[in-house]
Amino acid sequence: MELRQLRTFEAVAEHGTVTDAANALGLAPSSVSEQIRALERSLDVALFDRGPTGMRPTAAGERLRGWAGRLLLQAEQARRDVGGTWPAVRLGALETIAATHVPGVLARLAERRPGLRVEVRSDVARDRLLAGVAAGDLDAALLLDRGAGLGGLGFAPPSAPLDFVDLEPVPLALVAAPGHPLAGAPPLAPEDLDGERLLVNVPACSFRLAGERLLGPGVERVRAGSVTVMASWAERGLGIALLPESAVRERLDAGTLVRLALDAPSLSLRLVWRGDRESLPGLRDVLYAAHSGRPAASPGP
Repeated sequence: MELRQLRTFEAVAEHGTVTDAANALGLAPSSVSEQIRALERSLDVALFDRGPTGMRPTAAGERLRGWAGRLLLQAEQARRDVGGTWPAVRLGALETIAATHVPGVLARLAERRPGLRVEVRSDVARDRLLAGVAAGDLDAALLLDRGAGLGGLGFAPPSAPLDFVDLEPVPLALVAAPGHPLAGAPPLAPEDLDGERLLVNVPACSFRLAGERLLGPGVERVRAGSVTVMASWAERGLGIALLPESAVRERLDAGTLVRLALDAPSLSLRLVWRGDRESLPGLRDVLYAAHSGRPAASPGP
């Protein structure tokens, strides 16, 4: 059993086909197939059920996934320790979070581990961040979600051993131009907004997913763009927008936007990482620095 075979096994288990695994690894499909067959021969057990649509790990394959992750991580740690080369911890974040929350994490981390380097990669796509964590290209990622499990907002997480912790709530506000007919109206129900134009971003956008769950199909979706673009369009009366309260606070205070009286549940700022890579040097420091920024619980009555 060789390390390169375990890396190939992980790639096939993650991507589900030899072709996709080969593309991810930069290998020929024939090389991937031969490595999987050689690994199965060395273990004398079938690791995949092969079907017309792809490959799924057998029960033995699922057991090997845990071992493969630990063995590859230990090999990586040994190589870096012997060579004395520890790379930067790679932290991914949604662009809005990179601007508002990552600076605090970096400041706390600098106090805890002054010599630790952190490489921040921002992205507008949550799926790319999660795929990066699952594949080991990112060590952790900050994103928005809700619910008791990963993907409760309405997206499918990758099939990898991902752990997460919720750091703080991210309140949402439904905003409109001051002259909107519903400005100043009493508390609204979702059906009161039927026929309105909801300004949205790409389908995978966290705020768009939150709007899908909150408002249902009666609201027309109008593609606008980023948080800044949606807020600016809403100011011009081109529609309403469901956005983070922190992102529109100055506009609300200035009166260029008003908050409609619809109760919008908060999202959660969620830190995600691979549980089987938690012992990577520096990662626990990043987890601690992110978690230590959580707001203190309010005292009881």
